[in-house]
Amino acid sequence: MIKKFSFGKVFPTEAVVKEIKAQKGNIPFFMQQNSDNKDGLLFTYTMEKEDKVYGLGEQIRGINKRGHLYISDCADDPVHSEEKNSLYGAHNFILVDGKERFLVFFDTPEKVIFDIGCTDIDVLSVETSKDVDCYIITGKKILDIVKEFRGLIGRSYIAPRWAFGYQQCRWSYMNEDEIREVVKNHRENNIPLDAVYMDIDYMDSYKDFTLNEEAFPKFDKFVEEMKKENIRLVPIIDAGVKIEKGYDVYEEGLEKGYFCNDKTGKPFVGAVWPGKVHFPDFLNKDARDWFGKKYKFLLDKGIEGFWNDMNEPAIFYSEDGINDAIEYVESLKGQNIDIYTFFAMKDKVLGVANSPKDYASFYHNTEEGVICHDKLHNLYGYNMTRAAGEAFEEMVPDKRILMFSRASYIGSHRNGGIWQGDNMSWWSHLLLTVKMLPSLNMCGFLYTGSDLGGFGAHATEDLVMRWIEFAIFTPLMRNHAALGTRKQEVYQFKNIEDFKNLIGIRYGLISYIYSEYMKSVLNDEMYAKPLAFVYENDVHAKEVEDQLIIGDSIMIAPIYTQNTKGRYVYLPEDMMAVKMRSLTEYDCKVLKKGHHYVDAELNELIFFIRPNHIVPMTYGGESTEEVDYTTLKVFGFVKKEAGYTLYTDDGISKNYQDKENYIDMKADKDGNVTVSNDRIKIKESVILNK
Repeated sequence: MIKKFSFGKVFPTEAVVKEIKAQKGNIPFFMQQNSDNKDGLLFTYTMEKEDKVYGLGEQIRGINKRGHLYISDCADDPVHSEEKNSLYGAHNFILVDGKERFLVFFDTPEKVIFDIGCTDIDVLSVETSKDVDCYIITGKKILDIVKEFRGLIGRSYIAPRWAFGYQQCRWSYMNEDEIREVVKNHRENNIPLDAVYMDIDYMDSYKDFTLNEEAFPKFDKFVEEMKKENIRLVPIIDAGVKIEKGYDVYEEGLEKGYFCNDKTGKPFVGAVWPGKVHFPDFLNKDARDWFGKKYKFLLDKGIEGFWNDMNEPAIFYSEDGINDAIEYVESLKGQNIDIYTFFAMKDKVLGVANSPKDYASFYHNTEEGVICHDKLHNLYGYNMTRAAGEAFEEMVPDKRILMFSRASYIGSHRNGGIWQGDNMSWWSHLLLTVKMLPSLNMCGFLYTGSDLGGFGAHATEDLVMRWIEFAIFTPLMRNHAALGTRKQEVYQFKNIEDFKNLIGIRYGLISYIYSEYMKSVLNDEMYAKPLAFVYENDVHAKEVEDQLIIGDSIMIAPIYTQNTKGRYVYLPEDMMAVKMRSLTEYDCKVLKKGHHYVDAELNELIFFIRPNHIVPMTYGGESTEEVDYTTLKVFGFVKKEAGYTLYTDDGISKNYQDKENYIDMKADKDGNVTVSNDRIKIKESVILNK
C-alpha cells in the first residue's frame, strides 16, 4: 500500500511516475516537528533494538545503514572512507524492517539528512526542507515493498547486451594507437573484451562533442575498425561547456540562453577540465533538448555508448572563489603562521573546489520560475542523463544506447545506469561495492558496477583478481584506473592466464546474468538481493552483509581480504558449491545448511546454487558477439525438479515483451533437461541431487 503526504510547495522532481493523491496529516510511524532550521522539517522514529534500516542507494557503510549520519547531497568526493556522509548520488529512501515494516521516500531536490541512530542510538531522524513529498509503502514482505516502490518510480533502464561484456577504461588513452594497443593485448592473450573507454583526452581541448583530430584523425574509420574487432568505443561527456569563441556548443548555448546564470543574469562561470566553463541548465526543458541532440555528433560516427561525468556538477573553482583564496593567502605573507592560521589557510584553499557558496551563486530557469541551484542541486546529474536518454529515444528509437552517469537522483534510473563513483584501489572498497549493490537495486539502478580494481591509488594483482571474481556478477563490469596510477589492464600482470580464465567465466555466465537482469527490470524486481530479503525468518541471514543472492538461482560470497585462501560462508539452506578456475575446469559439491569455511585459491571463483534451481551457461567467447547463446550447459542442484525461465533476445532492439524472448527449461534430479523452444540446445548438464 502506498500513501503520499505533501508539505509546502514541492518542486516537481519527476522521480515518481504513478499518480498518487496526497493525504492530509502526519505521515505514519514518524513524529513530526519543525527542525532547528526554520525552513525545514524533522521526522523522527524510535527504533526497536532489532530494527534494521536499509536503503539510501549509493552510500557508504553497510547494507544495514543503522549507526551513522548520511546526507543526500551529490558530492564529488572519491575518498569513500567511513566518516564520509555523501557520495555522488542522492537516493532519499529508507526501508525499516523490525517491529514495523515500511519504506519511506522523501522526494525533494534539496539536501536531506538521515541520522540513523548516530546522535541517539535508538532514534532515526530525517531532516528535510519545508517542501517535500513523503511516500510511505507498507507490505508483508520486504521484496513486496521494494517491488511496489519500483513500480512507483518507473521501470529501470535497459542496456544493450554488448554492455554486459568485459570493458576496459583508463584515464586516459591518448590516441588511436594506445587504444589499438589495449585491444591488441586483449585479443593476442585471448582475454575477452567488448568495449574500450575514451576519457577527456579524445576531445579537442576538453570540449564536449569535439574530437582531437591529431590523436584521432579518422575517427569514423577508427570506430569501424574497432567494431570489426567486436569492440565498442565509449566516450565521456562532461557537464561543463568550455568558454571559447568559435566553439559551436558554447556559441549556441550563449545565444539561446541555455546556460545557468549568476545573480546578475549573466552565465555563471565555473571551471572544470578546460578551465572556465558554463553549465547547461538541465532543469530547463529546452536546454535539455538542445544538449541531448548534441550526442548525435558521435552517434553519427558509429558510437553506441556514453558515460556522463562531472555532473554533480563538479566545480574546480569559480572566479570569485579562487580570487578570494588568493587574496587570503597573499595577506599572510610575512606573518608567523601558527597552527590555527595554517589550518585556516589550508581550508580556504581546499574549499575552493565544490564550494557550497558557488552552488548558491547560480540559477536555473525552470517551468516553476527562476530557482537557485542549491535548491535543486541533486537533480542536476539526473537531468543531464535524462537529456541524453530522451534524445536517444527520438534519434534512435529502435536501438539501445549504453548510458550511465556519475551523479544521480531517483528517477534517473529510467534513462541510464550509474557507476559507483571514483573509488580507490582498497580492499575496503571492494567490500563497499558488494554492500552498495543491493541498495542501488532497491531504487532502480540495476545497470551498475564499481571501478573494478579501484580508480585511485595503485592496484595490486591480487586485488584486481579478487575484484574481478566479484564483478563477474555485476551488470557493468569495467576495469577503470586513474592517470598516474599503476596500469591495471589485466595483461599488465604476471598471471595473465588466470585473468583470461576468470573473465571467460563471465562470458559463460552471461546468459544467466543477462536473463536475470532483464527479468528483474521487466518485473520491477531486484537483481542483487541481501540474504535478509530472501530468507526473512532466518536470524543468521539477517546478519550477513557480504553475501548476495544474484538473480534467483545463485548466491555469491566474494573474497575481499588480502592474503586469504578462502572465507567463512553461511548457507541458509543446502546449496551446491561451484568452484571454477575456467569454463572447463571446475569442482562441484553439495554443502549442508549452516556455517562453513570454503577454500578458494586466488584464481578460483566460488559461487553457490540454491536447491531446485539451475543455471544456464554458454561456452564463452572473446566478445558478446562471439557467444553462442543457443547452445548451453546447465549447472544445477536438483533434489526433485527445477524450472527456469531463460530470457534471450537480440540484445539491441526494444521488443522486450515478445513471447519468443522467454524460454522455459526444466531439469530433473537425474540430469535430464528439457526446453520449450528448439532454438535452445542443451549440450551437457552438471546436476547434483544430494
